[in-house]
Amino acid sequence: MTADATSQPLDPPTPPLRGRPMLMITVVLLGLVTLICIYFTILSFLATRPENLGIGADGRLAPCPSKPNCVSSYALDPEHNIPPYTFTDQPSAAWERLKEIVKADPFATVIIEDDKYLYAEFRSLIFRFVDDVEWQLDPANHQIQIRSASRAGYSDLGVNRSRMESIRRKFAEASP
Repeated sequence: MTADATSQPLDPPTPPLRGRPMLMITVVLLGLVTLICIYFTILSFLATRPENLGIGADGRLAPCPSKPNCVSSYALDPEHNIPPYTFTDQPSAAWERLKEIVKADPFATVIIEDDKYLYAEFRSLIFRFVDDVEWQLDPANHQIQIRSASRAGYSDLGVNRSRMESIRRKFAEASP
């Protein structure tokens, strides 16, 4: 059928969508990432310092909770167990060496420090999650007992174990 001068012109063709679906996907993904970031930020601010920190009546650091985000040299199960730090020099010298290493860490804030107990909070870079990290000097056995636990969440993806092993390496490297 042909169009004559009195008929209406045909609507122009609709342009192809080209980048629109990709733009929609990008906007949705950015929205999800933003919501996840807000969730983790709120979670990190709501987590409070545990009340079971320190050396207990039994002379030990607190046991790990059932969640996999904790390691302790007192734990017996393989998921939570990590060996204590060992040393061959004088206990007071080893203790001072450990305190220097912890204080030099830019993510650590020492909260309690005495002659047999050290407690520091480690904050993650992005979401500011706090891990509660404790050391207990055991001079009779030339050991330093250790415990590191995340305050928030379920899994820490091995961060606590990795941090404690990193400090162990620095401690050993600085040994006389």
